[in-house]
Amino acid sequence: MRAHPGPRRSFLGIKRIFDVVVSGAALVLLSPALALIAILIRMSSPGPVLFRQKRLGKNASVFTIFKFRTMVVHTAATLTDRITYSTDPRITPLGRFLRDFRLDELPQLFNVVRGEMSIVGPRPLTPDFYPYYSEKDKERLAMRPGITGWQQVNGASNHSWAQRIDLDVWYVRHASLWLDLKIISRTIPVALTREGVYASDGSQLSGVPDALRATLTEGINIER
Repeated sequence: MRAHPGPRRSFLGIKRIFDVVVSGAALVLLSPALALIAILIRMSSPGPVLFRQKRLGKNASVFTIFKFRTMVVHTAATLTDRITYSTDPRITPLGRFLRDFRLDELPQLFNVVRGEMSIVGPRPLTPDFYPYYSEKDKERLAMRPGITGWQQVNGASNHSWAQRIDLDVWYVRHASLWLDLKIISRTIPVALTREGVYASDGSQLSGVPDALRATLTEGINIER
């Protein structure tokens, strides 16, 4: 079977210009809010303002993602430790609010400016799961990962791994500036209604390949 050619180079060039202009403007306009959130994080719990983690970027390159810290400082010694759920005791009260409305994702505007991410694209997942990717799974890496995306505005954590991949690959194959604008317009109402932050059982497992899901969730009482 012939591989899908992916997005046109001309579109990717326009998309990059759009990303730089929008993320730069957003950082300027949101700078008071970003500063306030940073102050509140430092006042509410000990630890750094930003959470940094390695993620998979375009063509499986690895980069450091930035988020506002929403949990108490802890060491994620295993992959299981990286799974969060709605009642996770490690999430701070402020962190819960930031997560519910996706405000913890705002520092990724800096990742966009740096060229590691895009405003719209498949969400970046951890490199630990890459060995479990099928050829179709890898197709989601043909574009820069996004702060928001087609999968995020169509259910997010409510999806299985297979559903996430289907939505991400569909986006890569149909990406256009018009589709990006449509996704951005749907992002705000999705964030305000907290749609898809957690699955119906309180989990955030849509980013975990099926081959690992049972192993990683063993012993975790998500509904406690």
